[in-house]
Amino acid sequence: MQELSCTSCGNRVLVDKYSPTHTSIQWLTDAEKSCPRFAAQVEAGVRSMWIPTCPALRESIDRAAGNGALRTDALRSEPIPGRLG
Repeated sequence: MQELSCTSCGNRVLVDKYSPTHTSIQWLTDAEKSCPRFAAQVEAGVRSMWIPTCPALRESIDRAAGNGALRTDALRSEPIPGRLG
């Protein structure tokens, strides 16, 4: 998995991009607390498990994949446990 920061809020996540449509994200912190868009939806009464993704994070991932900063891996690997140091 590769580290990526959201260009909107700066939140850091780990990302694996397998194809244009298949992306795995490992949050390093509680999304409801570290992502302003998740926090706003939870405050509005949406349960976090029903929030599919953050549009700003998705845009950051797509941009990084498009400019080559995030490589696309054909093979899937297991997430890296723990936090970034």
